[in-house]
Amino acid sequence: MQLELIDYGIIFLYFVFVVGIGLMLKKRVKTGNDFLMSNRSIPLWITSLAFISANLGAQEVLGMAANGAKYGLYTVHFYWLGAVLAMIFLGVYMMPFYYGSRARSVPEYLKLRFDEKTRTLNAVTFAGMTVFSSGVSLYALAMLMQVMLGWDFDVSIWLAAGIVLVYIFMGGLTSAVYNEVLQFFLIVLGIAPLVFVGMQRAGGWEGIVKNVDDAKLHVWKGLASPATNPMGVDAVSMVFGLGFVLAFGYWCTDFLVVQRAMISRNLNDARRTPVIAAIPKVLMPAIVILPGLVILALQSQFSGFELPLTPSGDVDYNMTLPVLLKQLYPSGMLGVGVTALIASFMSGMAGNVTAFNTVWTFDIYQAHIRRNAPEGHYLLVGRLTTVAGILASVATAYVARGYNSIMDLLQLVFSFVNAPLFATFFLGMFWKRTTGHGAFWGLVAGTLSAALIHGLSVAEGKGGWIAPLHTYLSGTGQAFNIAWMAFLVCGAVTVAVSMFTKARPDDDLKGLVYSLTEKTPDTAKRWYQNPMWLGAVVLAFTLVLNIIFF
Repeated sequence: MQLELIDYGIIFLYFVFVVGIGLMLKKRVKTGNDFLMSNRSIPLWITSLAFISANLGAQEVLGMAANGAKYGLYTVHFYWLGAVLAMIFLGVYMMPFYYGSRARSVPEYLKLRFDEKTRTLNAVTFAGMTVFSSGVSLYALAMLMQVMLGWDFDVSIWLAAGIVLVYIFMGGLTSAVYNEVLQFFLIVLGIAPLVFVGMQRAGGWEGIVKNVDDAKLHVWKGLASPATNPMGVDAVSMVFGLGFVLAFGYWCTDFLVVQRAMISRNLNDARRTPVIAAIPKVLMPAIVILPGLVILALQSQFSGFELPLTPSGDVDYNMTLPVLLKQLYPSGMLGVGVTALIASFMSGMAGNVTAFNTVWTFDIYQAHIRRNAPEGHYLLVGRLTTVAGILASVATAYVARGYNSIMDLLQLVFSFVNAPLFATFFLGMFWKRTTGHGAFWGLVAGTLSAALIHGLSVAEGKGGWIAPLHTYLSGTGQAFNIAWMAFLVCGAVTVAVSMFTKARPDDDLKGLVYSLTEKTPDTAKRWYQNPMWLGAVVLAFTLVLNIIFF
């Protein structure tokens, strides 16, 4: 791909802008709380956009387009089934616990509800997951720069990591959040015109229907068996594995996104943040998934839209967006499109790094290494942890090279960490008899069971490192099934151990368990200011979309 001077100018201007935001916000960062939690001072419209943008990383923008080409419209389940309901549940039911407890992180809430060992276990696994996810974002960008622009893979990794390091090191979480808002608009403005141009070239929706396999143009049809749909899943694994376990496990317990609501100015804003973010989330498939269908339609009609192969000989679906950019955008717009992809990487990586440094500083360093240090000390630790997180992300970027769909890889990681964690949260918030020992051993059992199932099953050549006793038709199907099995194992062990260990007194659990917490009445004068009513409207709209594309 040949970029002109104007394209490089747009990319350079973006780099200057994001670093400038960090420089401007540096003077506001004086304590560890400022650096890691923004002193809970961010307005609602910023937290709502940051909430969705933190999830809108390179792995989603590139990965969902890849899945759109690989699996078709079934990919929208990651949004309409695997996100919206869980985001609304987080805002309506779970944010009062997170925000009201004054916990600074999800692991810290686990300490308040259970005990220190449960908090530490979650902090360690979450830190590992965020570094891995950040590395996937870094790999995606370096791969993009190498294939599209001919830049050296290693140079791309270090250049991009260095820019993220600079603006987070200076401005902390606040810098990341404000950059995420900028990156949200860049992604929409950079990719939406590509979808429009591609649709026009393909002959509109009629051209897609005519030139794309019908099996990829439905949302629910074909889920009776893994063999009757391109995603290789059935209704049980889709609804229970993705729609319940993975969806709620990610959106309700993953500190990366929960943190964006926790830094709101007040509880009502914290509750509305994920609900408002659910509105653009419903519409996001039109930007990030539709390109996958567009390229399939264009491949049937024109040359030049073929996807390259990976070193193992598989179709590299991750190159769906880059190929469309190369073929459809002229100079100037090409620079905007490439900048949008760079912005998606920045958003995903920065979100993971800020979550990592908060959890490491508060839940590992402060809890176990130095408890009562001055605020300036924790500010220094937070900044040094940022450097360490960036370096670890660089190391993990190379692991992602073996997957032809980075979303499959991420869903597998989530099934190991978030799936059992949601069982712990669900029981802890709604069953007061759950004990710290039960939560801890449930998490251990759930994570180990996920590893065991992965070791005994194979999907697209991955897994089966113990013995390949079962074969899944896709990596997505494997991840969905691992998720619900790990959830059930964690839940069963948690209940069993809790029944034989001593529960905490009710007075200690007020504000931490639903039945023991005083309900806060909704005083909003308008329906759209009430999280419950706003969420009901979003769910109704999502249901209509599911019916239309059944």
